[in-house]
Order: sequence, then structure tokens, then C-alpha cells
Amino acid sequence: MTKRLLTIPTLSLLPWSLRGELVSQTERAEAFQQNLDTQFWPLTDPWVPSVIEMVDVALRSYIMTPAGEPKLTNPEEVQEAIRNLKVSKAPSSNDIPNRAWKHFPQRAVSLLVQIFNASLLIHHFPTISSTLV
Repeated sequence: MTKRLLTIPTLSLLPWSLRGELVSQTERAEAFQQNLDTQFWPLTDPWVPSVIEMVDVALRSYIMTPAGEPKLTNPEEVQEAIRNLKVSKAPSSNDIPNRAWKHFPQRAVSLLVQIFNASLLIHHFPTISSTLV
């Protein structure tokens, strides 16, 4: 895509003159419009409206479908995620270093699982402003 864009001849709007003659802003704008008209054109393919309608129908059905029960997590999934943390990476917005996560006791992991699952069930996801600092 980038190489193609670089090979398309474009009209520079920077020069104050064109072929040695002074060019007004209106003339430069018209030249720019003509240049764009030669490079771009509206889609007139007959299949485009049908694709748009198909996407609209799919989106409407997705939006109107009631959400099912969320997939709850379990302690094993959380422990696996903690095991896969890299200790050399910077902490996230909670400022808990990854090395500290790796030393969390099992009881703390179980509490995290309960908090995650409760958030999923009541559809409430705490933001930074609503967490204790």
C-alpha cells in the first residue's frame, strides 16, 4: 500500500507558481481537486449495497441477541496467567510489579477469582478512579 501511494503522482500545493506563472489559492485548490478526481472515484459496483445490507443485518442480529452467561474464570486460569507474566516488564496501571504477582498466596488468587467473576456477573468493571489508591 505504501509503495503504491508513493508512486502515485501528486500535485504539490506548496509552490507559489505553476509553469512560471503566479497561482492563486483558488487555482491551487482547483488543481488539487482535479488531481484527486483523477486518482479517486466513487464505488459504483452493484454488489456494494448488498454487502452493506448484509453487514447491517448481521450487526442488528448481534445487537438484538441477548447476552448469554459470561464465561467465568477459575483459579487455575488466573494462576496460569500469573505464571506467564514476565518479571522484567513494567507493572500495569495497578502499580503491582509482576514479581509480586508471582508471590501471591493461593488465598489471594482465590479472592481475585471471586472479584473477577462477580464483576462479570453484575457487568460492573471497576475503573482506575473507582479503585482504592
